[in-house]
Amino acid sequence: MNDSVFIHSQDQLQQLAHDLLRFAREKGASDAVVDISEGSGLSVAVRKGSIETIEQNKDKGIGITVYLGEGRNVRRGNASTSDFSQQAMRDTVEAAWNIARFTAIDDCAGLPDADQMESNPPDLKLCTPWQISAAEAVELAQRCEAAAFAVDKRITNSEGASIYAQQSHFVTANSRGFMAGYPFSRHSISVAPIAGKGGNMQRDDWYSSSRDPAKLAAPEAIGRYAAERALARLNARKLSTRRCPVLFEAPLAAGLLGAFVQAVSGGSLYRKSSFLLDSLHQQVLPSHVQIVEDPHVVGAVGSAPFDEEGVRTHRRQVVIDGVVQGYFLSTYSARKLGMETTGNAGGSHNLSMTSSLTKRGDHFSGMLKKMGTGLLVTELMGQGVNYVTGDYSRGASGYWVENGVIQYPVEEITIAGNMKEMLRQIVAIGNDTLVRGTKQVGSILLESMMVAGD
Repeated sequence: MNDSVFIHSQDQLQQLAHDLLRFAREKGASDAVVDISEGSGLSVAVRKGSIETIEQNKDKGIGITVYLGEGRNVRRGNASTSDFSQQAMRDTVEAAWNIARFTAIDDCAGLPDADQMESNPPDLKLCTPWQISAAEAVELAQRCEAAAFAVDKRITNSEGASIYAQQSHFVTANSRGFMAGYPFSRHSISVAPIAGKGGNMQRDDWYSSSRDPAKLAAPEAIGRYAAERALARLNARKLSTRRCPVLFEAPLAAGLLGAFVQAVSGGSLYRKSSFLLDSLHQQVLPSHVQIVEDPHVVGAVGSAPFDEEGVRTHRRQVVIDGVVQGYFLSTYSARKLGMETTGNAGGSHNLSMTSSLTKRGDHFSGMLKKMGTGLLVTELMGQGVNYVTGDYSRGASGYWVENGVIQYPVEEITIAGNMKEMLRQIVAIGNDTLVRGTKQVGSILLESMMVAGD
């Protein structure tokens, strides 16, 4: 990757990290952690063919955490600055040190053990800069939106189309010898068309995201698909209250996987704010469900050779045959639970949720046939999930399905259940796999949920 897209090179960021750690030692810190980053990006939005916004950013920042004390008698403080001058860095170390002096002792604070940190991080090729001009970005966004309008005259309006390009790099270092960093990028194209008029209006959206701009879907394809989704929602009806099977479309199925991750993450567990407390080695999903974490997929959005603390990441099976094999832990949350870090400070990496029952024919239409009669959910509203109890109640819209065939769109309904039971009631996972962020999963069919309507 050509460092010329950045003002500072990786070597220069490492030298700044060396200086900061030296300043912390001189101040009397027992340990210290430094994060230095720099990035640049472009964001463009158009609506109905006209430019709405053009934003360019160039950001840089330093964060330092200072630890005072040893063992179980540790205080910590952190401070940050966007000024890379030597005096500003000294002042930032001083600020962190002063904060640490007056914070309470935390017996779980501190750095990871030296043998847990990545000493030779692999190059996962996580940065492909998009050297696109504002004019070129505007033209791409206009093409995307124009393709949506061209699908049908019933596409009457738009919330706009946008192009986003971002490339950054960073260095993380600590006083126990760890120092590493790498460049990374994230780019996207999105659009949100509106179909219909007056009281019969519906919107939908679609996007493509990748670290490599060459792997983004064509803007015309994104526009057409978003328009088709919006058109399909016209003349939506309400449903009477009932209990029925529910099929979560792949983008929403990633949210179910995300709920599981949150419930078995260290912060939720040690605070006892999870519906899956003490679930290690317990059956929480059907025996046909597997979840794998693979942080080392070359070029993937969820890849990372080490976590935010410098702890090495590794491929692991999080769930085998429905049984939880491991949590998602940082050093701090692991100590709170009397366990070891899993290299998940900052979150999960490239999670894949699959079913051993999935067959070649379990694409989207195959999943509809498998459900037979029930509700296909394509949009969720609100934040009605209680992660302590697992209670789940969210506004929804989608389609009513009979005999495996979509009959009509539905709206203004609520789906309700309990996450613990919902996870156990996964009947099937489709091979209509979609990557959303760090998660990859197909559509998910649940045995039944309560659907509240008229």
